[in-house]
Amino acid sequence: MRATFPPTARLRHPSEFAAALKGRRLARGALFVVSTPRQIPPGHPQQARLGMVIAKRMAPHAVSRNTIKRVIREAFRQRRHELPARDLVIRLHSRIQPCSLNELRQQVRGEVDALLDRTTR
Repeated sequence: MRATFPPTARLRHPSEFAAALKGRRLARGALFVVSTPRQIPPGHPQQARLGMVIAKRMAPHAVSRNTIKRVIREAFRQRRHELPARDLVIRLHSRIQPCSLNELRQQVRGEVDALLDRTTR
């Protein structure tokens, strides 16, 4: 199966984000929290969908925020076919420490992979 990230695999509307953030927490790490809605809405596509909340308060530099989002999208894209058919919102919940972009990529990728492992169980 080809690893793609089509527009249908993205959360787009604020109501979709709100439902997931008010729902249950699937996993929590040092930097991120993964949430999902309590109930699957009618007409929901039969695939995993991703939403991200990366606040400027937690990652003050645009370069850092964009790097975090890029790494999360790539990790999701490669594992999308393994994930259950539900909406997932990954939220940055703690401030990132100053470090190089390579260190940030490695830290984010390691944690996101671990969190996505926990959501498949």
